[in-house]
Amino acid sequence: MANPTTASLLPQSRAGSINRRGLMLVMSSPSGAGKTTIARNLLRDEPDLELSVSVTTRDRRPSEIDKQHYHFISERDFEVMRDTGGLLEWAQVHGNYYGTPLEPVQHAMSDGRDMLFDIDWQGALQMFDTARADIVSIFILPPSMAELRNRLLRRAEDTPEVIARRLENSREEMRHWHEYDYVIVNDDLQRSFGEVQAILKAERLRRDRRLGLHEFVTDLLDQDIPDET
Repeated sequence: MANPTTASLLPQSRAGSINRRGLMLVMSSPSGAGKTTIARNLLRDEPDLELSVSVTTRDRRPSEIDKQHYHFISERDFEVMRDTGGLLEWAQVHGNYYGTPLEPVQHAMSDGRDMLFDIDWQGALQMFDTARADIVSIFILPPSMAELRNRLLRRAEDTPEVIARRLENSREEMRHWHEYDYVIVNDDLQRSFGEVQAILKAERLRRDRRLGLHEFVTDLLDQDIPDET
């Protein structure tokens, strides 16, 4: 399912004056846990982060905008992209197909930008297989099943049958929490958002991502120490 061409994604950007590789921030959660809101706030406050817009065959919700929240396409078009290597990852969720177009990711990462992926656990595991060193993964949990149900009801965008199916599927989704680097219980949106920001900041400063660090330290050690005047 995953595409091996991700091995070529070795981007660089600026962290202060030191070049670094970009990273791929993968966020997953069951529907209603707050992942999409956190992702939206992150994109608002982090100018060096760009959203990877997925393709999907499901119907567009009233609050969603085509090409901004998803690329809404037919099942036939999805199959063509999948079968010709045009997807970084793909999965079938709640009876619909979702996938990540490969070409926009390649362009953004080659320019040294960090990419945000709002995807389910199936897509995340596919990405782990092909680009694990460049991925920072976060799983968002709800504080309780009752609160998860209430959030889906308050959203008022799905039929009762769809909500029931999402709640049933959420148990299987949450069983994969331990496969992620970080896990956040979203009982307070602002606090959870701050925790995600802290993770992103720390991961950008990791030594193995700062490709220009060796050159910087070598130059630093070669510098003369000025005499006191």
